[in-house]
Amino acid sequence: MAHDVHTHVKSQTEYEYKRRRSANEMRGQLTTFAIMIFLTLIAFTAVYAGFSPNLVVPIILLLAVIQVILQLYYFMHMSHKGHETASMFLYSGIIVGFITVLTFVTIVWW
Repeated sequence: MAHDVHTHVKSQTEYEYKRRRSANEMRGQLTTFAIMIFLTLIAFTAVYAGFSPNLVVPIILLLAVIQVILQLYYFMHMSHKGHETASMFLYSGIIVGFITVLTFVTIVWW
């Protein structure tokens, strides 16, 4: 009882396309990684330089938001097709979290 095994042999065009696409994706991930390391160095430098906490905290928060966005789109592959449902839940959670934080900050400061 032999099983029929069908193998698909890739043509040279398919192979080159997949190779180019993989190389571009790897280049994007390495570039993003370098940008995130640079943003981290900026945050450490701002703290080490002894700037005012009123200046350092917003800078660190902004850099953290930028890094989260970069990680979601490049390392978690949220920019690829087929992740629309996961993206919807993620963005809904961000909106709910933002509204919750905004509500509590408003209540405390009011």
